[in-house]
Amino acid sequence: MALMTAKEYIDSLRKLNTRVYMFGEKLDNWVDHPMIRPSINCVAMTYALAQDPQYEDLMTATSSLTGRRINRFTHLHQSADDLVKKVKMQRLLGQKTASCFQRCVGMDAFNAVYSTTYEIDEKCGTSYHENFKKFLVYVQDNDLTVDGAMTDPKGDRSKAPHEQTDPDMYVHVVERRDDGIVVCGAKCHQTGSINSHWHIFMPTIAMGEADRDYAVSFACPTDADGLYMIYGRQSCDTRKMEDGCIDVGNAKFGGQEALVVLDHVFIPNEYIFLNGEYEFAGMMVERFAGYHRQSYGGCKVGVGDVVIGAAALAAEYNGVEKASHIKDKLIEMTHLNETLYSCGIACSCEGCPTKAGNYQIDLLLANVCKQNVTRFPYEIVRLAEDIAGGLMVTMPSEKDFLSDTVVGREGETIGEICNKYFGAHEGVSTEDRQRIMRFLENMCLGAAAVGYRTESMHGAGSPQAQRVMIARQGNIQGKKKLAKNIAGIKE
Repeated sequence: MALMTAKEYIDSLRKLNTRVYMFGEKLDNWVDHPMIRPSINCVAMTYALAQDPQYEDLMTATSSLTGRRINRFTHLHQSADDLVKKVKMQRLLGQKTASCFQRCVGMDAFNAVYSTTYEIDEKCGTSYHENFKKFLVYVQDNDLTVDGAMTDPKGDRSKAPHEQTDPDMYVHVVERRDDGIVVCGAKCHQTGSINSHWHIFMPTIAMGEADRDYAVSFACPTDADGLYMIYGRQSCDTRKMEDGCIDVGNAKFGGQEALVVLDHVFIPNEYIFLNGEYEFAGMMVERFAGYHRQSYGGCKVGVGDVVIGAAALAAEYNGVEKASHIKDKLIEMTHLNETLYSCGIACSCEGCPTKAGNYQIDLLLANVCKQNVTRFPYEIVRLAEDIAGGLMVTMPSEKDFLSDTVVGREGETIGEICNKYFGAHEGVSTEDRQRIMRFLENMCLGAAAVGYRTESMHGAGSPQAQRVMIARQGNIQGKKKLAKNIAGIKE
């Protein structure tokens, strides 16, 4: 099968028997639901750009498994150049959607599972690597979207998986059969899970021997028997269900997260990539986290580009674009954004091959990248709010601007009053000012803030997770030796 078009992708979702629940009810047509469709449009953009000749080099690649042309989101990185192109592709998509386009997690899972299964087989004599290669060829040939599922609910975080009062707080094997395993549990905060054809489930922490049943990784179709999803709330999300589009801020694109529940789901042997080899759980987690922390040096930067542009427009519409402090704030926003991009590119350029042959980013620099991502987008957003002003969050609704209800003594309508008092800089329509203010609200505080601000903090591991990895990989002992050598201190 050739690369799918955006329409073919959306049509393919309709063929699935995906079970989605929202506000306590099952959705019969979740593909066209106004709260969900913007997130589908984001994924569709990854297909649309792959069809555009001007983006072919970034959006597509040659499969190392089949030699065929594939979407880069299903690619195994073969060089540092591939890792750089990944970051550039993610920035491009952030610029095009100003939202989360949801295929990065699957791409990062592919590369982590590929190299980890190779080393499991090498030590244990298993066949997980061959299982995974066959699965990935199927994904590449059919241009599928796959969600990477890592984050378990965790329950009491002071306890290991096997110590939990409720064993379902971590995904685990409840039955082993000759032809496969049966699993229970859940994964939370799952970005793009509903919009995916398949899921790859991975452990979420390093594990010991007592956690053997929790050391499990496998692939599962999104509409598998026993798998269902409960849609997550986002700030201002029900605005998507109202008439009009201005108050939404970003009417076409958006993100999504869900709780993915596994209720005695059967996994055939051919889709199992880890099954009890607990000593490799940490390796899979660490490699996935490294790839995904690199990803944030691309996607968040692309969204940041749009935030900076929107803030500059807000300043122009307010008539203050020439003020020196406005210029300085835009410079600072750009400086922070490009610093994030530099980190994403740096950890890519320093990448090296794994035993399996695909390329791994420099883990130290990837963690530095994500540590900065937990901070800089918040400052970028703060400066954007500063530039935009209070109107961003106090403006009347779109319906008020269109209302013909008479309120003024001279017969003015609510709409006329709103358009009068919220008029913009000369030559700028009130509607354009509305649109940019609501767009910034969406990015800074609304539905898109989930994917830009909060995900920047907690996605791919919260800040302390990166600090642990930085401490582990920072080679303090080696740095001590450098100082001793120069200072003349003998060992």
